[in-house]
Amino acid sequence: MAKLAQTTSKYTIYAKLESEGTVEKPDVIGAVFGQTEGLLGPEMDLRELQRTGRIGRIDVTLETKHGNTTGMITIPSSLDVSETALIAACMETIERVGPCNAKIKIHNVEDVRTRKRQFVIDRAKEILSKLYDEGVMETQEVAEQLKESVRAGEISSYKGLPSGPNLEVYDSVIIVEGRADVIKLLKNGIKNVIAKEGTSVPDALIEISRKKTSTAFLDGDRGGDLNLKELISTCDLDFVARAPRGKEVEDLSKKEIYKALREKVPAEGYKHETGTNEKTSAQRPSPRQDYRKDDRSTPKPEPNLKREIKPGFQKTDTTPRKHTGLDPEKKKRFKEIITELTGTRAAYMLNDKMEIIGKVPVKEVYNTLKELKADVVAFDGNIDQRIINYAASKGVKYIIGMDSPGRIRPPENIKVFINKDL
Repeated sequence: MAKLAQTTSKYTIYAKLESEGTVEKPDVIGAVFGQTEGLLGPEMDLRELQRTGRIGRIDVTLETKHGNTTGMITIPSSLDVSETALIAACMETIERVGPCNAKIKIHNVEDVRTRKRQFVIDRAKEILSKLYDEGVMETQEVAEQLKESVRAGEISSYKGLPSGPNLEVYDSVIIVEGRADVIKLLKNGIKNVIAKEGTSVPDALIEISRKKTSTAFLDGDRGGDLNLKELISTCDLDFVARAPRGKEVEDLSKKEIYKALREKVPAEGYKHETGTNEKTSAQRPSPRQDYRKDDRSTPKPEPNLKREIKPGFQKTDTTPRKHTGLDPEKKKRFKEIITELTGTRAAYMLNDKMEIIGKVPVKEVYNTLKELKADVVAFDGNIDQRIINYAASKGVKYIIGMDSPGRIRPPENIKVFINKDL
């Protein structure tokens, strides 16, 4: 006779037996098959169901005490829930077991799959907890490690200097101090990089700085200050970026690298500083000391660059300046522009007809003025001497900002207005 394995059943019927006398297991099995035969028709006969594998092996456990027998009958079923319920109900029609009167009552019908589901959930929790404890890497982390290893292997050479691959195809180049800095930038996806290497500036570096837009990306220590001074005096630098004070480029995180490069500043200010100030860069204040908390304009002083402040400048945050030669129409237009810019952290470039010819984030003012001819610059930020000098050097006639918390002295060819003036 075919037997249904317990693992293939969907439900398990538990029936409690109480007999008025001593009975044995064969008596119980015989009563189950004999007294339910034909009760539900031939298709639901227990022998037929067991032969076809839809009812499993019937298991009986008995205990005799004081001449009476009690026990539990277990029947596994792969029938659907309604047919299983019919079989369970048939069990309660049995009135005799062997020679004794007996009573069978269904104790429970269990859905085996519910127990299995709970096991699966509990086991999955254990496995997941173990995975977290072992620190299994996500797919993205594995992919990133592979990319970094490939990038690190891409280090090349440009006329004997460590560099990224195919440096000639790029329009711009980033100059760093050493080979370790090149590897660090390659790992973070920056390939247009070349190292200075050594104490003197190689001719190849001077040559490439003249051909391409060049950015010096240097350590935030005294060594970086000295390298910057040397590069400015020999190379044609366009921009300067620095690691945070006290840190080296090779020690920066990916976020710190991209932040430093985004905050690069034009090299003109450093060239002016190098030519007019004989003090070493170690004597200059740190960038943290030079920044102002309430200065909302992003063209901030670059690390190690000291502001030039001379006596006799007028404080503009307490006394509005009296400008002559500003006609009412221009004043009205300036007022409209500064009102429109308030809270946007943006800058407008205007031509001599007071028409807007460009709109950029405040941090892009320097780069935009390098490429765009503008008569007026208005931005949502504070005005300092650096932005005034740079704008004047680019032919800007008017510069407009929200405030000017420091002392300034505009050159003769540019007029400065803050919100109070308008």
